[in-house]
Amino acid sequence: MQVALVTVGDELLVGDTANGNATWLGEQLTERGADVARVAVVPDDVDAIREEVARLASAFDAVVVTGGIGPTHDDVTMDGVAAAFDREVVEHADAVTYFDDHATYERQELTDGTTHLPAGARLLENVEGVAPGAVVENVYVMPGVPAEMEAMFETVADEFGGESAHVEFVYVDAPESSLLDALAELRERFDVTVGSYPGEEVRVKIRHRDEKRVREAADWFRERVGTAVQR
Repeated sequence: MQVALVTVGDELLVGDTANGNATWLGEQLTERGADVARVAVVPDDVDAIREEVARLASAFDAVVVTGGIGPTHDDVTMDGVAAAFDREVVEHADAVTYFDDHATYERQELTDGTTHLPAGARLLENVEGVAPGAVVENVYVMPGVPAEMEAMFETVADEFGGESAHVEFVYVDAPESSLLDALAELRERFDVTVGSYPGEEVRVKIRHRDEKRVREAADWFRERVGTAVQR
């Protein structure tokens, strides 16, 4: 399953807020066997959201959008997602029922627009906050507040999946530049996904759906470089 992530917010683009939602979702989706193939950050702008969501929804199995939902002036994500599918944002019957039955919030006390979702969307309840999320075709729209997003994702997590990959790390006490030939040979010889992350040591991540192949690749690489750190 190929998934794209879209995080919405001017605060992400200017660096006021770290994009922790994309990191968390990437980890969760990967653990479930989904392949996160794109991560995009877009401003609080209807046209920008519409364009990005429409493009990614046609290219991937699912798109997860976080941020910019709610009734305030800069919460325009639902409008952008609706526009991507040529839909209107309307008062949603399930949202009305949800708030009528809600133990904490009275619907008449809500800000105008809280019960509005793209026409025909599936409601996603917000158990940690107020503004509901939605599913529009293959696009999942969730809040930007991490606690709210994480709780909402858990309600649909089983809809994302695939064959889980196995991972092994090799730590190398050598400059990353000295490993280029070995890394290229590792990929070619074992057909594994390889990432290298420099720091005090170079952390080499080897990933494949075949656990035996991952172990063999890691053992070969340790022997090939000769400077692997035992951990």
